[in-house]
Amino acid sequence: MAFEGSVALVTGAASGMGRLSAQRLAAAGAQVAAVDVTEDALASLAARHESIHAFPCDVSDSRAVEALVARVESELGPLDRVMSAAAIAPSGLLSEQDPELILRMMSINYGGVVNVAYAVLPRMLQRRRGELVNFGSLAGWLPSTYTGAYSATKFAVNSFSEVLWHENRNTGVKILCVCPPVVETPMLGQMVGGAHDMIQEAPRIQPEEVLDAIEEGLEQGRLWVFPGRGSTAAWRIRRWFPGLLWKRIHSSAGI
Repeated sequence: MAFEGSVALVTGAASGMGRLSAQRLAAAGAQVAAVDVTEDALASLAARHESIHAFPCDVSDSRAVEALVARVESELGPLDRVMSAAAIAPSGLLSEQDPELILRMMSINYGGVVNVAYAVLPRMLQRRRGELVNFGSLAGWLPSTYTGAYSATKFAVNSFSEVLWHENRNTGVKILCVCPPVVETPMLGQMVGGAHDMIQEAPRIQPEEVLDAIEEGLEQGRLWVFPGRGSTAAWRIRRWFPGLLWKRIHSSAGI
């Protein structure tokens, strides 16, 4: 991936997929606006990379995101790529989770994607170029016990991204939704109880595999990217045999 002289914005850049995305883009030659609410982690990241710049922001705040994008383009230049990776994943049975937490999760995981898209897309469309990468999830296609709230946020991201792609075909702007399975990132530490037990049994992929798949998907102009061996097959099983999938989940979860 050659990104020399380009400008990128990455949300959720303090850790996990966002952090690795920012580091990879910087290594490829881009000036990177690293966005997150965790200011200390952002400062630490920026201190290690001359071309990574810390921009603290809560992506669930639409006005803050709009102001952020305007500032980034003013200071670094027009955005060539935007990666919406900010997300949280507290787990638990839906009947036991705090509704306010569930809605907070939606405001970050889905609302953040919407806010970023509305801030950057008009600028990209005017220039007739740019790449917008939304981090959905295979969990958005395959709901499961203990991660119902998280899956709902990713269902929303997946649906939003699909319609956005079709509404903006042939504009010069590439829109991609990546739907990985379980990825080996710090987010797994948010999984507790039954969710933790199920995640421990699930096959995992490395973050680098997700980023490689994104690059390939953008080059091919694809909407969907399902990184990892078996991810596409799991997506198809959900569409064709949902009862079979739930039977396996019931057995694994002991519910």
